[in-house]
Amino acid sequence: MTPYARRGVHGQTVETLARRVLSGEIPEGATLDLVALQGELDVSLTALRESLKVLAAKGIVDARQKRGTFVRARADWNLLDADVLRWQFAGGSGADRALLRNLGEVRGIVEPAAVRLAAERRTEADLVVLEDALTAMGEQDGGAAHAVEADLAFHRALLAATHNELLERMEMVIESGLAHRDAIVHSSRHGEDPVPSHRAVLDAVRAQDPAEAEHAMRALLDQAVRDLDRVHGTGAAADERSADR
Repeated sequence: MTPYARRGVHGQTVETLARRVLSGEIPEGATLDLVALQGELDVSLTALRESLKVLAAKGIVDARQKRGTFVRARADWNLLDADVLRWQFAGGSGADRALLRNLGEVRGIVEPAAVRLAAERRTEADLVVLEDALTAMGEQDGGAAHAVEADLAFHRALLAATHNELLERMEMVIESGLAHRDAIVHSSRHGEDPVPSHRAVLDAVRAQDPAEAEHAMRALLDQAVRDLDRVHGTGAAADERSADR
């Protein structure tokens, strides 16, 4: 699903309501008092209802006769929706690490398999996009935001190089977690240089070597975990786990 446009009163209202629900401030099963919310958020009832339609489309709220508009059970939420993922991260709660771990496991399933296809199917145009992203990743003076965007561009290009429409759509899931993880790591001094691990992936894709591409991707994902562990102060434990393998 394409993320909605986050502009104006409508966008602000959607963001506010979504974060309240996902943070637990408005709990599962709660019935929403639309009149009270309208006054609190200082929006028209029409604008509020339109905002709730966005959340309804993502499985977060529903409306029933005699019950009104209510928050659905978490099991009904579209947790793979890019906006839902972003809202959860924006809450800044202790659940971030668990969510990052879950997304890391998803990446560990999707990206090694995807990069095998990319190695088999990549075109010269795909390689140009990947090389450009890697070059941008190596630029030291762009700041954390630049580093995040370069990393996203690289992984987006890898999925595009599979030439599988469904895998390409996975970018919206992967990018949400990757952007949050990158923002944490690139804003600290604990992360390893990302260029060598990404270069190894690109070299294998260029050589059309699926097995080596998968190996390089798994090494890259292991580095991503180490970086995050160091930022969170658990790097020593992570290093011990690596040594035991």
